[in-house]
Amino acid sequence: MSLINRKFCVAPMMTHTDRHFRYFLRLISKRVMLYTEMLTTGALIHGDRAHFLTYNQEEHPLALQLGGSEPLQLGQCALLAEDKGYDEINLNIGCPSNRVQSGQFGACLMARPDLVAECVHSMQSKVEIPVTVKTRIGIDQLDRYEDLFNFIRIVSNAGCKIFIIHARKAWLKGLSPRQNREIPPLRYEVVYAIKKDFPDLEIIINGGITSLQQCRTHLQQLDGVMLGRAVCHNPYLLAEIDQNIFQQTDPVISRHEILQQYMGYIDSQLAQGVYLNHMSRHILGLFQEQHGARAYRRLLSEQACKPGADLRVIKQAMQLVQIA
Repeated sequence: MSLINRKFCVAPMMTHTDRHFRYFLRLISKRVMLYTEMLTTGALIHGDRAHFLTYNQEEHPLALQLGGSEPLQLGQCALLAEDKGYDEINLNIGCPSNRVQSGQFGACLMARPDLVAECVHSMQSKVEIPVTVKTRIGIDQLDRYEDLFNFIRIVSNAGCKIFIIHARKAWLKGLSPRQNREIPPLRYEVVYAIKKDFPDLEIIINGGITSLQQCRTHLQQLDGVMLGRAVCHNPYLLAEIDQNIFQQTDPVISRHEILQQYMGYIDSQLAQGVYLNHMSRHILGLFQEQHGARAYRRLLSEQACKPGADLRVIKQAMQLVQIA
């Protein structure tokens, strides 16, 4: 089991935080906590279990995020994840999509704290690794501080001691998942208040965080920060995290060093039949705001998806930022 420090985490993001992206991020930071895409209990129990649980050993510390609301199934899936070597199980109580709501899990479970507590208890009874909860500050009209306080109280009494809180409420009707990440106002003060009222809990904040300075500000009052889309757009944002957040003394790795190392990974995956664009899409933002970045992105976007695309595409793109 890896030593977990959640001072800086990268959020679970559907279609983004697959094993290729996580391996790429681990080249940039050795210490940030990584999370998988959400995996439903139904998919894990009835689907290709080996495929869904596969990851690279280099990804540790790594958490598996589960979506579900049936305690026995969640307990079963938590045990599968622990047996596979994951370092944490995270329960999704924050996703507001219609698909998730139709399955009666995600953010809509904020209205059922007793059921969430039952789910947490079931998982914790099966595993020794931490079980954590990722939630919003509220949903629809259930958005008073008292409602969030009650949710945290009930779920923490069931044994959950670590909460990742997205500092926006979610509208279950009328807003898309993307709009729910942007339109409801950020209310960081609500998360701060939860930490003051529950000082013994580990509280990590999520939502709208885009800079190292913002991270430092939040860490003055909270136990950790979690970034999402900002890391997708500019993964090199993580380059100084080990030194500035975790007080490591290793030198900051350069963008070109990262790409050179990732090319070795790409080569090994191509040999296993993985398509180049499944891996190259994650490095589009590596040279964000650098000279030649636009040409680099264009070449990757246009060429990596072509049949037979291989490392030559990456090398050509790399030259565009080397000579710019």
